[in-house]
Amino acid sequence: MKDSLRQQFDRLAFRLAELDALLADGGIAADMKRYRALTKEQSEVSGLVERYRRYQQHEVDLAAARELLADPEMAEMARDEIASNEAALTALDQELQLALIPKDPDDERNAFLEIRAGTGGDESALFAGDLARMYLRFAESQGWRTEILSENESDLGGYKELVVRVEGDNVYGRLKFESGGHRVQRVPATESQGRIHTSACTVAVLPEPDEAEEITLNPADLRIDTFRASGAGGQHVNKTDSAIRVTHIPTGLVAECQDDRSQHRNKAKALAVLQARLRDKERIEREAKEAATRKGLVGSGDRSDRIRTYNFPQGRLTDHRINLTLYKLGQIMDGDLDDVIKGLLAAQAAEQLAQLEEGRV
Repeated sequence: MKDSLRQQFDRLAFRLAELDALLADGGIAADMKRYRALTKEQSEVSGLVERYRRYQQHEVDLAAARELLADPEMAEMARDEIASNEAALTALDQELQLALIPKDPDDERNAFLEIRAGTGGDESALFAGDLARMYLRFAESQGWRTEILSENESDLGGYKELVVRVEGDNVYGRLKFESGGHRVQRVPATESQGRIHTSACTVAVLPEPDEAEEITLNPADLRIDTFRASGAGGQHVNKTDSAIRVTHIPTGLVAECQDDRSQHRNKAKALAVLQARLRDKERIEREAKEAATRKGLVGSGDRSDRIRTYNFPQGRLTDHRINLTLYKLGQIMDGDLDDVIKGLLAAQAAEQLAQLEEGRV
């Protein structure tokens, strides 16, 4: 283990002693919010320190076993001990490095998934519909709940824009790398001569803020419009102006919701989406101010980045951020995103570990 990592674990051991002393003070329980935060931190730090102490013990045992090699009667047992301790140290070293990676506090949150058609006209809208189906099927496979908040369908099918709320375990942590430009190469249904066209959509995944972290909205900064919800006709089309569009005047950000027949509930949902967009805007601006070395490519979430290409003639998906190519496009479009997401998570972990070793995390 590198000295820089050992120093971090030594600091954690010191911090654990501090936490134990703080929690031993009976008066700390009077502030329940602080007490819960300290208790949670103590639980996390103590687990890390305990594993680090096991690592140190294996180092002591390994050194002792190597000394025994000089004794012919003990050499065979010493070799077994050496092999056992070296294997344990390798496994613990990997565990400890991964455990040091800072956790994104947003990972466990629900998320808003936004899909917008881009260049390519009707074909782009059709592809947006395919992406929506892919994500909804993936959500179903994860046991997540989905709710369409706003949809703007195109004339030939698909969507010009779609906003979905996704609720479940670790939703944002699994979907956050989907933000960016998605390019498709295929023969459109509208193409009579069989030529391959290229079109694109953008995807944004925003963590749903909790009440404690919501941005305070000044009512004077909001313009709220009502309109009649669009739909394909029939009994489910709203006959009243229950759909809501909220515009944040200072930034020009807009959010709307039309899925509920209640104007009040639509307004609450639209405001929640607007909160998430404002929070995401602040995050992007904050990261833009950081040094480029601290802003990983995988996690940048820049909407203008072309992150992925879906090549239908070749049955190929390529994620350009991590040079991942998979020839299973049919399964992926049916919601089998596990290999893609695992590859992105592994790349982020490797990137963060490299920064950790350089002392930049």
